[in-house]
Amino acid sequence: MQELLGLPLQASAHAAEIDQIIVIVHWLMLILFIGWGAFFIYTLIRFRASANPTADRTGVTSHTSSYLEIAVAVIEAVILVAFAIPAWAVRVNEFPPENGATVVHVIAKQFEWHTVYPGPDGRFGRRDSSLITSNNGIGLDRTDPDGADDIHTINQLNLPVDTPVIAYLSTMDVIHSFAITSMRVKQDAIPGVEIPVWWEPTVTGNYEINCSQLCGLGHYRMRGFVTVMNQGEFQSFLDEEGARLSAAN
Repeated sequence: MQELLGLPLQASAHAAEIDQIIVIVHWLMLILFIGWGAFFIYTLIRFRASANPTADRTGVTSHTSSYLEIAVAVIEAVILVAFAIPAWAVRVNEFPPENGATVVHVIAKQFEWHTVYPGPDGRFGRRDSSLITSNNGIGLDRTDPDGADDIHTINQLNLPVDTPVIAYLSTMDVIHSFAITSMRVKQDAIPGVEIPVWWEPTVTGNYEINCSQLCGLGHYRMRGFVTVMNQGEFQSFLDEEGARLSAAN
């Protein structure tokens, strides 16, 4: 069914659950499309002018249509209560512990995705807009002891496979929308608010980060990349970036 509907690769632990909801909704829409289409054709034939030269003042007395509408409403309520709300609740209420997850800050900025990793000390440093320069686009304070070892990447998010990710999402200007289609992740970045979102990558490889919210004239080029790698490769990435920072300091 995934291939039939043209859905992308399921690259996260919760992707199958999201796709299940999509498939159920599509089946419902298909049944409704066929049912209402058939009914429409029936009415065109049954109530054609040549067969009904005189208007029927009584009208339809059957309550079948009302029963069908109630049935559709019940099915939609079941999809909402039994599938959609539980899936949503896990995303917003059941965050994994940070000590067992990869924790990053993702900062949206016209028209880039900035990622900050906490470094070996496990703490994020201060950011200050007064420190923004051409080489420091998000104002990282390298004089802050917690921020001296923070790793900063632009349009590149590296993650270990089979490990939960907690991304604290924010924006420095307008509303953006952080979306990784293959991982079924999408969350708006709202000015003045830091919003956590979590998922667990399950397939190594390269994926795209898209901005799903029109954010200005350069919206079309606000594109980033996610590389999911094994734990050893991810640790090597952190070590190499840490060594580069140490050498620069």
